[in-house]
Amino acid sequence: MAGIISVSRTDLAQRRKKLRRHRQMRIIQAIWRTFAITGLAGGLLWLAVQPVWVLKSPKQVVIKLGNQSLSDETTQSLLVLSYPQSLWRIEPAAIANSLKKQPTIAQAIVRRSLFPPGLNIEIQERVPVAVTQTPSVQNQGTGNKKVTIGLLDASGAWMPLEKYTSLNPTKKLPNLRVIGLPKQYCLYWTQLHQAVSQSPVKVIEIDCQNPANLILKTELGNVHLGVPGPQLSEQIKVLAQMRHLAAKLNSGQIDYIDLKNPEFPLVQMNQKEQKLTSKTPKNI
Repeated sequence: MAGIISVSRTDLAQRRKKLRRHRQMRIIQAIWRTFAITGLAGGLLWLAVQPVWVLKSPKQVVIKLGNQSLSDETTQSLLVLSYPQSLWRIEPAAIANSLKKQPTIAQAIVRRSLFPPGLNIEIQERVPVAVTQTPSVQNQGTGNKKVTIGLLDASGAWMPLEKYTSLNPTKKLPNLRVIGLPKQYCLYWTQLHQAVSQSPVKVIEIDCQNPANLILKTELGNVHLGVPGPQLSEQIKVLAQMRHLAAKLNSGQIDYIDLKNPEFPLVQMNQKEQKLTSKTPKNI
């Protein structure tokens, strides 16, 4: 019985020694780990404050344009940057947000570059597809109105004409015109533009001033579409089927084409003696 007690005490003593050694090793590892992390952080901090990580000139800013319409000089003028400046003090997200506030820029991505030190900027510009004419009351007393001219892209984003032309002085403006307030066409603009741009019948103007009757000015004459709705695509398809009218009738003979109901398109003749509306089959 005494031998068993003696062996147990020896075993316990050895276990305590092992536990002490493990604790000491863990303490030593923790100290070395702390030194290593501190040294690495200090090294990175030392590298960060070196003169090499400084944005010294616009040449260190690499700009990639989505459609190559803006020049590098013009894009540089939109950047809120001062030189020289520590690369680590620059906030890429803030620069990207300031660029996206420009009405002519749809998307901007800014990244730091360490090798070589600088900034990489990717810009996607807005491409105008229509010139807008927005009437607004100038004088409540006289009722005189002025017209605000702007530009519209395919997504419905509006751009001031002066801002766009100042950044793109040589860029040709689109031929399509849109008349009306933005609230009169913004809800269905994407669908309408897609249908019009794919139509074989040339559309020159879109008049959205009357919310009860959307009017297209086309090479065939004026086309009345009624209240804009989900039938827009079908109405434009029916208009494409009627493009042969240009060969049969003079555009001056047609007062307007009524496509409010695309199932029963109507051609209203302009002559006073032909007041009756001639029905045109949908499959002509």
